[in-house]
Amino acid sequence: MQTRIQGTTMPVLEVQLDPNESVFSESGELSWMTGSIQMATHTQMGGGGGLFGVLKRVAGGGSIFMTEYRAYQYPGTVAFAAKMPGHIVPIELGQGPEFFVHRHGFLCATPQVTIGVGFQQSLGAGIFGGDGFLLQRVGGVGTAWLELSGELIMKDLAPGETLSVHPGHVGAFQASVGFQITMVPGIKNMIFGGDGLFLAVLTGPGRVWLQTLPISRLAHLIGEYLPQGEVRQTTAAGLGGGVLGGIVGSILGGSQ
Repeated sequence: MQTRIQGTTMPVLEVQLDPNESVFSESGELSWMTGSIQMATHTQMGGGGGLFGVLKRVAGGGSIFMTEYRAYQYPGTVAFAAKMPGHIVPIELGQGPEFFVHRHGFLCATPQVTIGVGFQQSLGAGIFGGDGFLLQRVGGVGTAWLELSGELIMKDLAPGETLSVHPGHVGAFQASVGFQITMVPGIKNMIFGGDGLFLAVLTGPGRVWLQTLPISRLAHLIGEYLPQGEVRQTTAAGLGGGVLGGIVGSILGGSQ
């Protein structure tokens, strides 16, 4: 298997597969592939575990269905492009800590990589689309590729060192890093500060990847220019943002 990341603002990952090699992604991530690649969509990639594994993945912000891309008789290439301006980051798994990734950060991975719920906390109606704050846990053995939006800032935290971050700027971090959601201190800061009600507090040791363009912030800015009445309905979010909301959201998203 050989890989290369091309482009700058809107990068694309190209994966060249030898016969019988494969990668998988969530459904809908494919950009292009050569004729020798065969695709199969099912629910068992990204951690297996039957129905329980699927529910764990959905609870972590993932989709029900995963798609495997495999080269059979001949080598082939499959590509996954970034959905937003940003970076594609490879991470190696199996020799060190697992990773926590923001809910839209998983792009694709090799077959033995697992995906599940890493962190889930309700932050009140209307926060993060009504779904609360979600992190996916990426583990297993192999290589996974993450999509982080905007510019990428990497921090190596020493043991006990803390970093307070707007939750939308949390891209990924090693599982050795402690993580909790806290309220912004001070009533005046909450009401007049304009930085939201919550902060993510990360505590070392471990590596943290910060993204400068949170999807939620971009959506809010774009929403100010949309005519009233044309805002997209969020049916799945209205169901509570839990497993049921994730399942319905995956079905509705795949039907559009």
